[in-house]
Amino acid sequence: MTPAPQRRPHDPNGLHVATIAHGGLLWDTYLELDDDPRRPTSYRGRLRFDVAGAGGEVRSAQTTVIFIESSYEEAVSKARAMDERSLAALLRSALPDTD
Repeated sequence: MTPAPQRRPHDPNGLHVATIAHGGLLWDTYLELDDDPRRPTSYRGRLRFDVAGAGGEVRSAQTTVIFIESSYEEAVSKARAMDERSLAALLRSALPDTD
């Protein structure tokens, strides 16, 4: 029987994968992984976007789970491989409507 892979420690701040420009602001992009005891061999991740260098006001948005990989390294690789245009589109979809 093959032992289950070791899970990486959960980083409450997420893993920084990119910085993008959108709406006249810089946004730091983080990969956040969920720990799901029902799926111990699956790495499920979402992206969180935080305004870079925000003074007192914290602006943040996040996607739903968009990465489901069999290893931590695969999840990180897929997140880091996303181009700026794709990340900006995900950020736009995660931001509240301003209408």
